[in-house]
Amino acid sequence: MADTYSQIYLQFVFSVKNRQSLIPKERKEELHKYITGLVQNRKAKMLAVHCMPDHVHIFVGFKPAYSISEFIKQIKVESNEFINAKQWTKYKFGWQEGYGVFSYSHSDIDSVVKYILNQEEHHRKRKFREEYIDFLEKFEIEIDDKYLFDFVDER
Repeated sequence: MADTYSQIYLQFVFSVKNRQSLIPKERKEELHKYITGLVQNRKAKMLAVHCMPDHVHIFVGFKPAYSISEFIKQIKVESNEFINAKQWTKYKFGWQEGYGVFSYSHSDIDSVVKYILNQEEHHRKRKFREEYIDFLEKFEIEIDDKYLFDFVDER
């Protein structure tokens, strides 16, 4: 019987609604573990995850069992429900609409993992808006301000 073979590496970036800093630093490891479980339940391999207070990077070895949009939609919905059930904030938690997804080759894995795991240090030097726009430019994605995340505190 034939099988499907693939080599797809995707980095997803998504933001807290209204770019609020609602992911508590002391809870991020718990959220990393939960998101990793969500990824693995969808037959993908978590290569790196890092939650900043206002956004998340996940890097996965992706299996084409799901569409990319359905995969990340489910990750966002279920992690949103998890955070609200845990009542980590006094406000209702939510992810902003949309996401960034960027593909990499096998030879890029180590550098992307290091980049994601070094988010704390990285964001001491540059803001998320700069980082995100750099991704869009690097991958030659046309930028339309009306579809960018709401970068409320960075304008």
